Amino acid sequence: MNHYLAVSPGTAELTQPALRLFCFHHAGAGALTFARWRARFGADVQVLPVRLPGRETRLREPRIVDAGQLLGELDDHLGPLLDAPHAFYGHSLGALVAYRFALRRTRAGRRPPLLVGVGASAAPHLSTPLVEQADLPDDRLLAALARYGTLPPYLFERPKWLALLLSTMRDDLQLARSLREGAGDALASPLHAFVGSEDKVATESAVAAWSRYTSAGFELRTVPGGHFFVRDAELPTLLAAELRRLLVTATPHSIV
Repeated sequence: MNHYLAVSPGTAELTQPALRLFCFHHAGAGALTFARWRARFGADVQVLPVRLPGRETRLREPRIVDAGQLLGELDDHLGPLLDAPHAFYGHSLGALVAYRFALRRTRAGRRPPLLVGVGASAAPHLSTPLVEQADLPDDRLLAALARYGTLPPYLFERPKWLALLLSTMRDDLQLARSLREGAGDALASPLHAFVGSEDKVATESAVAAWSRYTSAGFELRTVPGGHFFVRDAELPTLLAAELRRLLVTATPHSIV
């Protein structure tokens, strides 16, 4: 069983599509972030949400805060599925995971993704307010999360859920800091960056700065919404259209 995938290898859902889209979730979240995405992609694109430890069905597993450990585990668990055409999308924390994982595989001479999508994330070399506050006491971290609109209001009525989210967020912010520390090189894949028109955490200029992290073409798109526009319809619709275009224009050599 592959614990990192919301779909288990060997099931009917893990067929051999024209392209696999691996989706990496934001801090404090899990693979269910992408539960509605599959219906927005055609049969040629298989959406595979990636679930990090310490949440959802992996709740009892220790969360990972070190980039090297995470990237090694992703290589071990997802590597066999990456010999076929694939793309990555990562949201916020997930953007850093997608970038660093693509970079790790490129440095190792492995097949690069046809596309890397990053959303709601400042470029790795920029300071970010939440990552810098990962070590704050609970009350101050809670205030920071609330200030930037990253907490659903109903959580304040559920203390146990709120405590769990705070613990998860703290570890995920530490992971984000570790992922940023190892960034630098440009990818050999096209990079598409997405920014929410009302996002207070990752502004347009901060997201646009991802342009330095690819040597194969960069595109910036603004979509409606705040930091969690990943839950809305426009982002997967845009990605689906771009992946269809890639599949149509790709040479036979690049998709086999």
